[in-house]
Amino acid sequence: MVPTPLETEIRRRVAMAGPMPVRQFMSLCLNHPRYGYYTTRDPLGRGGDFITSPEVSQVFGELIGLWAASTWHRMGEPENVRLVELGPGRGTMMLDALRAVQVVPAFRAAIVLHLVEISPALRQRQQQAMATLDVPMLWHESFDEVPDGPLIVVANEMFDALPVNQAIKQFNGWYERVVELDPDDNLAFGISNDVIPLFDQLVPVELRDAPIGAIYEWRADNLPLAIARRLIHEGGAGLVIDYGHVRSAPGDTLQAVGRHAFVNALHSPGEVDLTAHVDFQALAAAVESMGARVSGPIEQARFLGNLGVDRRAATLRAAAPPEKADEIDGAIKRLLGTGETEMGKLFKVLGIAHPSLGKLPGFEPEPG
Repeated sequence: MVPTPLETEIRRRVAMAGPMPVRQFMSLCLNHPRYGYYTTRDPLGRGGDFITSPEVSQVFGELIGLWAASTWHRMGEPENVRLVELGPGRGTMMLDALRAVQVVPAFRAAIVLHLVEISPALRQRQQQAMATLDVPMLWHESFDEVPDGPLIVVANEMFDALPVNQAIKQFNGWYERVVELDPDDNLAFGISNDVIPLFDQLVPVELRDAPIGAIYEWRADNLPLAIARRLIHEGGAGLVIDYGHVRSAPGDTLQAVGRHAFVNALHSPGEVDLTAHVDFQALAAAVESMGARVSGPIEQARFLGNLGVDRRAATLRAAAPPEKADEIDGAIKRLLGTGETEMGKLFKVLGIAHPSLGKLPGFEPEPG
């Protein structure tokens, strides 16, 4: 197999500097300025590598828009609110959300849209899709560039793409997992030479008795802390929607997807998507440490159900031609279902807010 340009670059770096931490490998694969996956392509849709909830059904984005309007009301209806989307894809979710909130004209008039996007290819798609919108909008390469003021933040399938660290438990402690060159000069996973100092004191208590060979993943990204800090100081709320686990647990969740199928994470660097499951327990603990209030996490099916997905789907079905009914029902089933290709159980939703807002819309009622 002919190596990709990025694989050649990674081999060169490993040969010169030694094995590369998984986090660095993942970051290069996704974000390398010339060869990175997200910097060179639009990966979404049936012709791409994966499909997200907003691409499955317009109902998803519409409900997120109405959630944002309800949250804005709880915030005291500020006249100028920053509506921020992290990783907006093709702009599909935001277009659906803004269409839905036309029923709340005061909220729509208060919005200044801020889109945080590192991919030039996707930014171009977003600009084309939103060219006719009558809402002020700005693009940013990082969340830190969003100006001060009350804000509502939405991140759908973005946190899973943040580079992840991995450590492997050995008889005498935890060692960082790395990408190295095997005897045949192929990329391979290995472990570092040195134990990570005091790592047993850093992993969650429930993982300290993990068996030899167990893998623990964590993200050192400051984005959750930055979001929480802004919400505490300036007011507002955020949603994180992603696939992952509610409780911290050992396991290797690093995966690669190309053409809607799982592939080897070390093959074709820069040409396949790399992700890892979101640890919602760790994410919640990080934002709570800043003083933010957490709602959830709960499963996507329950969250959308609480927001009235069945009513919205029925309205959409009634307005559509009869031959579209099965298509609408199939899309809703994919959003809510529990099967292998469905999103209702695998995807979780976490709310983050200034404590004064209480439990956010969509997270009630609690299960009986």
